[in-house]
Order: sequence, then structure tokens, then C-alpha cells
Amino acid sequence: MTRSEEETEEFGRRVAGGLRPSDVVYLVGDLGAGKTCLARGLAEGLGASRREVASPSFAILHEYAGSSPADRRSTIRMRHLDLYRLPDSPAELEVLGLPDSVVGAPVVVEWPGQAVTRALPPTMEIRIVVVSDGARRIVSRRVGA
Repeated sequence: MTRSEEETEEFGRRVAGGLRPSDVVYLVGDLGAGKTCLARGLAEGLGASRREVASPSFAILHEYAGSSPADRRSTIRMRHLDLYRLPDSPAELEVLGLPDSVVGAPVVVEWPGQAVTRALPPTMEIRIVVVSDGARRIVSRRVGA
């Protein structure tokens, strides 16, 4: 249970510590549940700037880079897809170049549909449910393997 945006972001930072570059994370929840807020925490936990994270509703895909303290080279830390405005169609995903365009960094998907499930099967699902004003119940689970 989180009770603020800060706590939701902190949950994302903790989850990020266990993510692998090949992970595909589905964020599931109603409009306004806090999916993008959670994505900010994930990005920050992976070494990207949380300030850059915004809902990619119109751009569909954002990539967040950051540098490692060890090598100081900037690399892609996370890819963030928002498929809310995209029809749930394999043809639309093909136009985006999925899944080929999203390798080498964890992929976080808001509003996954059946087409993306076939193209980019999840390795983790995080479900967010608003239980009261400001409070969210967040449940994460590994999928498959």
C-alpha cells in the first residue's frame, strides 16, 4: 500500500533494483492510478533522471538514459511505452518496430493489450488499484520463467 506519489515512486525504485535488461514490465491500472508515477520511480532506480519521465501517451515511446558512476557513459536505462491511444493491433505494433526496437534495457508498458502481449510478453506485471484518495494497493508478480 502506498499513500502518496513519493511512496509510489519509492516502490518503483525498490522494484528497479531487481530488473534485468531483458525484462518487460506491464503497468496495469485505471486512468489516474499512478502508472506514470511508478514509472518515474523505476527510471530513477535504473539510473535515469526521474524529471524526464512523463506519460508517453502522444509519443508512444520514450527512452530514458543515464550514466553509471563506474563508467560515466550515458546509456539507455529504460524504455517506456504507453499504448493507450494505439489500437490493439499487431499491424500498429509492427509499424513501431516492436519488439525489435526495445532490446537492451527494461521495457515498461502502460496499457498493454493482447497485441503487445504477443509481441512483448511480460516478465513482470505490476497492478495498481486506487483504494482511496491518494492511497494505492500495488501488487507485483513475476510472470513465466
